[in-house]
Amino acid sequence: MSVELDAIDNLAVGALDGYLVRKDLVRTFSRQFPVPTYVVEFLLGRYCASVDPDEINEGLEIVQRQLQSRTVRAGEEELFKSRAREQGEIKLIDMITARLDTKTDTYIATLPSLRIKDARISAELANAHERMFTGGFYAEITLAYDAAIAVEQNGRPFAVVNLREIQLSSRDVLEQLGEARNQFSTAQWKDFLLRSTGIEPGALSEREKDALTLRMVPFVERNYNLVELGPRGTGKSHLFQQVSPYAHLISGGKATVAKMFVNNANGQRGLVCQYDVVCFDEVSGISFDQKDGVNIMKGYMESGEFSRGKESIRADGSIVLVGNFEVDVEHQQRIGHLFGPMPPEMKDDTAFMDRIHAFLPGWDVPKVRSEILTDHFGLVSDFLSECWSQLRAQSRLATIQDRVHYGGALSGRDTNAVNKTVGGLLKLLYPAGGEIPDEDLEWAVRIALEARRRVKEQQKRIGAAEFRNTHFSYTLGEDGVEKFVSTPELQSTGGIGDDPLEPGQVWTISPGAEGEHPGLFRIEVNEGPGSGVKILNKPVPPSFKESMGFAEQNLYARSQQLVGDKDPRQHEFTAQIRGFDAAKAGAKVGVASVIALSTALLKRSVKGGLVVVGELNLGGSIEPIHDAVNLVEIAVEKGASVVLMPVTCRKQLLDLSDDMATKVDIQFFSDARDALLKAVAD
Repeated sequence: MSVELDAIDNLAVGALDGYLVRKDLVRTFSRQFPVPTYVVEFLLGRYCASVDPDEINEGLEIVQRQLQSRTVRAGEEELFKSRAREQGEIKLIDMITARLDTKTDTYIATLPSLRIKDARISAELANAHERMFTGGFYAEITLAYDAAIAVEQNGRPFAVVNLREIQLSSRDVLEQLGEARNQFSTAQWKDFLLRSTGIEPGALSEREKDALTLRMVPFVERNYNLVELGPRGTGKSHLFQQVSPYAHLISGGKATVAKMFVNNANGQRGLVCQYDVVCFDEVSGISFDQKDGVNIMKGYMESGEFSRGKESIRADGSIVLVGNFEVDVEHQQRIGHLFGPMPPEMKDDTAFMDRIHAFLPGWDVPKVRSEILTDHFGLVSDFLSECWSQLRAQSRLATIQDRVHYGGALSGRDTNAVNKTVGGLLKLLYPAGGEIPDEDLEWAVRIALEARRRVKEQQKRIGAAEFRNTHFSYTLGEDGVEKFVSTPELQSTGGIGDDPLEPGQVWTISPGAEGEHPGLFRIEVNEGPGSGVKILNKPVPPSFKESMGFAEQNLYARSQQLVGDKDPRQHEFTAQIRGFDAAKAGAKVGVASVIALSTALLKRSVKGGLVVVGELNLGGSIEPIHDAVNLVEIAVEKGASVVLMPVTCRKQLLDLSDDMATKVDIQFFSDARDALLKAVAD
């Protein structure tokens, strides 16, 4: 079976020959044999890392033979034991764990596939591979049988005499990966990374790709805490169970403090010290064996430390919590918050949430189906996971400093969380460091801000006052424009939402004209070199053209009051009006148009949740409005929290119901400059 090689395959083969494997071959074997993907890939990488079909077929036969003769299927345990007795020793591939038997002061190993719980293992061999005392690992094992010991009372005839961990140990892998990265464009490299985890990017949207890339960050960033809640069947645990020997998956149920952190009885270090990533699967069912288990975990997630008696132990394992989310997201947002599926002692604890660096939107990840599994080349898992493990020792903070400035809504913890995510994403994109272009930096910053803001929004829902300001923003470079990042699930379509818009964008309500009802509109203005105002709508609505004409003349005539020393005649403005209900004319929106032109020039955003109402004439006077109460009611219905109106509406608003008056903040303006000052975000 041959696969058409594409551009990414050819680049990969040229740059990483010997470290590649065709991912469809992996799936063939992993269904047949009871071992994780990275074990199969380890063997395929050894024997099939080639593009030549003959070599691949030859390698496949060897891998098939090895897996057939060395992995134990259910029901074959006694056959393997018998072979060990007859031949003196056998080779097998299995998970190995070990413990100290204090009665005999010896180490004994457990091989689950043979159901052997008491194989002898030398102290040297056991201590050389300490991970067999915590979670164990897969290895190629030589198991010997000694008939003389078998006849002794309580004799232990089986012994592990040799083992080789299934993972790469070469130290210069990162350099090779860094050199290879230079051959790829950024888009190709993102796709190649996804292929290396078994996913075909061609079938995915950008948002789906971003979510899957964010899933990789805990592997490259120390002490990184990630939560992913989403529907079933999106392969949440696959990456943490199958792809890297440096990750450990705890399936739902009890987690013991001794196994996770440290065993006080013998000082044995736990999973967070032994693995790069510890992932709790089915997190809703997790509980600790000790009352203070969650507190120890909270302390660890905060500082990377936990104490055993008087001594404090540092570890850098990342914590990932994945779980299923049964309801639809918008419904969950209405009835509660997105941490709903977490265990009771975590889900309403804002201090626990504060330690989560990113909330990955599991509803953005596609369900695993055959079209999204790749048949192309990807990196052998153990090469990839070795590179990821080595990247943990590096930091990318220096690349972010002085280039990105975060807005005032981010607390110290928010900034730390966002920086960790950005650092992780940049390590994935640029494993060797080096110059990072603005667009890639901005890509990472937007993902990081959204994933952290999702945590902050849930804290706000629980009612904690200190988390009120969630309008996350960033500025790229010294003279960049402040941009706001929202979480899409909060944006009700066609509603105003409480996020500040980009500079040059303003919500407005048109009171309607010539038989048209009032309606909600958004005016969007961009500026560039040139002169004049160009309206992009086709055809141009005559009423909007008239309002925009008044706005343009007022901007030129009062530029000193509105935009200071900037000269609007030296700029070309492109304007567009978008209708959000039946009204299409966009009549009498002059005040909002002036604000849109001015903020585009000033590079300032208007306040979130703000709607501007009002028309001005060529002389700059504000026109009267006749049905102010109705316009305020429409604004509230559309999600506005602040309405800016001409001061002449004040008397009419005495008729506004008490209920409506409590839902919205109504502010008045006397002229265009007053309106602009009140509209711009502080």
